[in-house]
Amino acid sequence: MSTNPEKSVSYVLTKYVTDYMSKDVLLLNQGTRTREAARMLRHYETDDIIVTDNDKQPVGIVTDEDILSKVSDVTVNAESTTLKDIMNTPLITINEKSTLQEALYKMRDNSIRKLPVISKKNEVLGIIFQARIAEAIRDATATPSRLLSTPIKAVLGNLGFVLQFAGVLLLVPAILSTILGETITATGIYLTTVLLLVTGFFLNSYGEKASLNLQQASILVFSSLFLLSLFGTIPYLYVIPGDSSNVEVFANAFFSSAAGFTTGGISLFNEPENLPQSFTFYRSFTQLVGGMSFIYLVITAFYPESKLQAMRGFISGKTLHMRELFGTITIIFTVYIVIIALLLYFFGERNLIDNFSLAMSTLATGGFLPTSTILDNLVWQEHLILMAGMILGALPFTFHYAFVRKKFLAPKLGKEVLTYFAILTAATLLFMMVSGLDPLASSFYSISASTTAGLQEESLEGLNSASHSILIILMFIGGCGFSTAGGIKIYRLMQLKDARKFFNKIKRAELQPSIRKELTSTMIIIVLFPLIAIISAAHLSVIENVSYENAFFESVGIITTGGLSAGVIDFQTEPTTKIILSFLMIFGRLEIIAIIYIFIPKLS
Repeated sequence: MSTNPEKSVSYVLTKYVTDYMSKDVLLLNQGTRTREAARMLRHYETDDIIVTDNDKQPVGIVTDEDILSKVSDVTVNAESTTLKDIMNTPLITINEKSTLQEALYKMRDNSIRKLPVISKKNEVLGIIFQARIAEAIRDATATPSRLLSTPIKAVLGNLGFVLQFAGVLLLVPAILSTILGETITATGIYLTTVLLLVTGFFLNSYGEKASLNLQQASILVFSSLFLLSLFGTIPYLYVIPGDSSNVEVFANAFFSSAAGFTTGGISLFNEPENLPQSFTFYRSFTQLVGGMSFIYLVITAFYPESKLQAMRGFISGKTLHMRELFGTITIIFTVYIVIIALLLYFFGERNLIDNFSLAMSTLATGGFLPTSTILDNLVWQEHLILMAGMILGALPFTFHYAFVRKKFLAPKLGKEVLTYFAILTAATLLFMMVSGLDPLASSFYSISASTTAGLQEESLEGLNSASHSILIILMFIGGCGFSTAGGIKIYRLMQLKDARKFFNKIKRAELQPSIRKELTSTMIIIVLFPLIAIISAAHLSVIENVSYENAFFESVGIITTGGLSAGVIDFQTEPTTKIILSFLMIFGRLEIIAIIYIFIPKLS
């Protein structure tokens, strides 16, 4: 027997109805005589007829019992009666992308035992029977234990797709390095691409495409970012100087790769302009891949059903529609990147490839710079372009979706976006007063911190304590949910409106279980973000021999994937420390709570 019947049943109920429906469907026009319909039922050895109108649209259902009971009535003439006269209508159907659990709910609510399965074009694909679902559940509880359980296979299948998608995207910098004749860089990127595609293929062969619960989705998110960071180290191994030990080279490469895919953006390269140009493009591109992947994973894993209602029909509940979602994200961000790159080129007349690299770092809120001097002597128009790009990256994906696909030029600003702008405005004015910087520079750094983009024109080590504090708070708060920004997120902070009830035993009972669970997660996140920063700062201040203030600033930039740096971490930092900090960037990108979900499934 299955070692965990409850998990097996839960997994089966997340499968699509199309996997278990009967495809043998008898479709007859509503004008068909009942006698002819009865003959067709016997001929095709079926019990049900889906009745269609003259436009071939399903309008009702007739069973063999309907024909027997109604035609046996002396008032009914089988020769003159049509299916329209005896059919059950309106026809209750279910969408092809619905799960078995959704089918059971609909059957229960309507007191029926079968549902026609309908495509997006309202075409009948089959029928799902209650008995077939019951059979699937019995099979799940009686299946012998296998090497890979069904939940693990679901994680592997989805992980395989993520890796394959990333591998296809990384062909862009690989092709660019080939065109530029930078053979060494091209070799490393092509090798990464092949490994991602091959690994994804094998994972798909052992896995299954299916919906995931929150714990499984957390495993998927962590595995995705870890494997992307791990495979992404390969191109760095080709360009990082080899005069260090193998452990140091790997630590530097892994840290840099993790900073890219997590959009952390803290760079070990003081002069990236000395690197091959296609490699600096690759670094920025990894931020874009990581940012887009994160939007998808956050939407489908870490936010409640209520947040998904605005995109009904595009993301159907908790079901993972990977290709559609990834494709839409890719198109939206590609359009943004092209616009920003061309605007930078128009105002600055810089190298177009570097402009695309900077545009990707900006929108992905990553912060990698193609050259250390690219932000020098920016005109005010370029500052505005970059600030707009960072803000776009910190806005929720629902905003971009409405802007591009539903309400072009008329997106609705929700409470989360308005709250974000209110916090950003207040912090910018305060930072302007205490930092001594001009208004444009103050706005630039405030936006860079609040979006966790981490773009900076110079080291921030010399800022006073009040200025550091404002930037630290902004990095902790971060951007909106469903965005490429890091931090705690505005959405999480807005949940605190119910915090009083949460800590009151009497009023806590009034809260819905889902809200209590969300508040618990929010409390854990709010506590762990600064706690981890405090501990890692204590370690950094000792091993790097720097002030605790600068070490704490650096630690906050890591755990929030904020990217702003006081110049504490460099190539000489201890390898073990850099590997630990790499994992902290991954944990921070997961909002930390995903790790909790993995090891404490009750919270999920």
